[in-house]
Amino acid sequence: MATSSEIAVLCSQAPVILPSVLQCDYSNLEREIHRFEEAGVKGFHLDVMDGNFVPNLSFGFPVIEAFRRVTELPLDVHLMISNPEKYVSRYVDAGADIVTVHAEVLEDPRPLLDEIRNLGALAGLAINPPTPVETIASAFNSCDLILTMSVMPGFGGQVFDDLALEKLRWLRGEAPDAVILEVDGGVNEQTIADCVEAGASALVVGSAITGQADYTPCLAQLNTLARRGL
Repeated sequence: MATSSEIAVLCSQAPVILPSVLQCDYSNLEREIHRFEEAGVKGFHLDVMDGNFVPNLSFGFPVIEAFRRVTELPLDVHLMISNPEKYVSRYVDAGADIVTVHAEVLEDPRPLLDEIRNLGALAGLAINPPTPVETIASAFNSCDLILTMSVMPGFGGQVFDDLALEKLRWLRGEAPDAVILEVDGGVNEQTIADCVEAGASALVVGSAITGQADYTPCLAQLNTLARRGL
């Protein structure tokens, strides 16, 4: 796992771009990781899908473990699964530094968020576009990160929903200052500055990076655009 100082650096470098690796070349995973590192990424966002909570399957523990063997950068693991309480300890053991679970599958997310923290990882809570952000307010003090989905989870390349900006603005005013505000879905050259202006400090970017032949200039441009939102 990344050290506490590495995670602190990640959190302090806002706005920070975390590439979603759903569409990278898994036949050359080590090469892909090194390409991202050479481009200057500060961490990775790994989406775990179960085919139940979301209508798609992605990967599980072996891929997280493979990333952990190859990179020392923080791994932000997003569990899009129906029964996260059964698996969070295994994902932390696999190398996750941040474990994010969905509010939609938890009657009270606080016990599981506290468990994630006790396991030594940062605890994240995600909400889908239809979920009112106010419904998670009681869990703020158990969160290290709040993830606002700007698309329905399950597939990459979807169009950004501006409702996420309203949620981010509300969270910026209501959530504790130490909580990382993250946004995921449709974040690209056209939307990234608006996300930062609304309050996002962590930006999950997928096809806007992985769809390019050279990650380095793409990431540099996105970082420049993101800082315009400060």
